[in-house]
Amino acid sequence: MLPTDASTDAGTARATRLGPGSGPGSRTGTGSDPGAGPDGEDTLDLRLPDELIALFAGDTGFRDGNSAESTAESTAGTRTWTPGGTQGVVPGGDDLLDRVGGWGPVRTPTGVLHLVPVRAERDLPLIHRWMNDPAVAAFWELAGPESVVEDHLLRQIDGDGRSVPCLGALDGIPMSYWEIYRADLDPLARHYPARPHDTGIHLLIGGVADRGRGLGSNLLRAVADHVLAKRPSCARVVAEPDLRNTPSVSAFLSAGFRLAAEVDLPDKRAALMIRDRSLRDLL
Repeated sequence: MLPTDASTDAGTARATRLGPGSGPGSRTGTGSDPGAGPDGEDTLDLRLPDELIALFAGDTGFRDGNSAESTAESTAGTRTWTPGGTQGVVPGGDDLLDRVGGWGPVRTPTGVLHLVPVRAERDLPLIHRWMNDPAVAAFWELAGPESVVEDHLLRQIDGDGRSVPCLGALDGIPMSYWEIYRADLDPLARHYPARPHDTGIHLLIGGVADRGRGLGSNLLRAVADHVLAKRPSCARVVAEPDLRNTPSVSAFLSAGFRLAAEVDLPDKRAALMIRDRSLRDLL
């Protein structure tokens, strides 16, 4: 996972990944006391009720804006996509993230952004290319053959719904990779005083041309507000960039997040960033 800002490199984008086997798509514990936070505070050790365990199904992605035979690609090697399709409905009429695929567009200062759930068979080559950018690989740790990225995606896509990997299409062009996840149901919750329905964000800016110009901050602010608008049960959006990734931390601060704490995660010391619903109009 990762958060990247408009002023960071694509690599600094991956500042928020817990490490192999402990990301949003994993059920692996962290080895720490599940009931204690960084200062001995109580945290949530939540178990998913059986009725909420479900898989995503159905058409959850983009439709190619051109014909199936056409691969009209931009200079960054990406195609123009037209958002379409619906996210699968799970038993009970909902999923753990209020149907990210149906949230619709969000306006940002630099264009209209759509978050469209990833389909591995369609999106793997593009995401694999981004993950093998040395700047991205330094934080996401997913460089290598396509199978490495594919496994990471499928753990989420075929998982219980607590994390949804998405492509971010800005004005129809896929240019970023996102993971929207239930932080309160993630191993991260064992490292801070989690609250029910805390929602986490990871962001990767794919193209070099989109980095270093404030785009990440704009997107983070817009998506955080979008999460709060579409998930009324969520009071906080959280992220955990690596403390060494100062451009990413700065991007979150510029996007209205506050630095709540420094936390030791299995693979890094992280800055716990929080955007509160109650303060979103003030920051």
